[in-house]
Amino acid sequence: METPQSDDQYGRARVEDTPELEAYYKELETLGAGALWTVANDIEPWEPRSSSIPMLWKYEDLRHLVLKSSELVTPEKAGRRVVYLVNDKRKDVSAAVGWLYTGIQVTRPGEFTSAHRHKASALRFIMEGEGGYTVVDGNKIMLEVNDFVITPNSTWHEHGVEAGGKTCIWQDGLDIPLVNALEANDYAVYDGTQPLTAPINHSPMTYGGTGLIPPDNEWNKPYSPLFKYSWKTVYPALLEAEKVNKPNAFDGIIMQYSNPLTGGHVMQTMGASIQLLPKGFKGKAHKHTGSFVYQCAKGKGYSIINGKRFDWKERDIFCVPSWAWHEHHNLSDTEDACLFSFNDLPVIESLGLYQEKVFEENGGNQTSRR
Repeated sequence: METPQSDDQYGRARVEDTPELEAYYKELETLGAGALWTVANDIEPWEPRSSSIPMLWKYEDLRHLVLKSSELVTPEKAGRRVVYLVNDKRKDVSAAVGWLYTGIQVTRPGEFTSAHRHKASALRFIMEGEGGYTVVDGNKIMLEVNDFVITPNSTWHEHGVEAGGKTCIWQDGLDIPLVNALEANDYAVYDGTQPLTAPINHSPMTYGGTGLIPPDNEWNKPYSPLFKYSWKTVYPALLEAEKVNKPNAFDGIIMQYSNPLTGGHVMQTMGASIQLLPKGFKGKAHKHTGSFVYQCAKGKGYSIINGKRFDWKERDIFCVPSWAWHEHHNLSDTEDACLFSFNDLPVIESLGLYQEKVFEENGGNQTSRR
């Protein structure tokens, strides 16, 4: 049985200050200590509490500035040309939401970044361009628009665009704030260019077949052996699923990118999903633990997050903080919309911290304000 959420009850800290207590607190402070009851109600909230706020980053406003970065600095000087997106309430840790980082990276034809690695895990969602590629632990993979790519923690990786290609832009997602908070991050630069250890596109061509796994597989890493999830197979899979499944009331037709060997998340600390909002879809509201960063991969619509409406279209990026009420709507009655998202659910779930709550008022939809 739930108790009312009032701190003025037995079981919550409700000690009133006195001159004697204040002197006691100061004495504790000189010894690097404190009285728990002075902070207990704050560090043990009744419900999950996020310090992040919902935010929307419009691609049409940012794109020219992303491209301008490639005119102002070189890959040799900058390492990577990235415009990072920061939450107004998480500037101290350079996070977009919660403990997740995201940014928009640009690479011109003929350019490449130096190979490097770090304890933070990374992912990419390709936004535009042709001829882009990544090399992950000696595996070169060609990239196309709306492909989802992983570069797991401690893997050597580099990115580039073939000389005959077109300027590529993609969204980066990393768990840098989380790994830094755990004081476990590191960084290393590869001496020279990585030698290729497998044929081009070996990973997606080996592990990307639907329901097919090599019988002599010897993969023993804690992350997915499939480094690229191709849009040309992902989107048709969504359309097929839509034909035979009732849309989820909150997320439409939603699919989790998974490790083909385990069915679990693609990496240890970050997961990702793709969802199709059918024509005219009006999602219901719910909230759950876990921070999410979204990008519109197709179509247009809006999301209501904690009562505020955020209108998005293709390539716009927005975030949903942990335990924030949210619902998604497709604005079109003739075209579907698709949302890519990445999250920290692998951490939340593995620590037993996931919980969810359904919005039950007003037919399941929030009253919104712009």
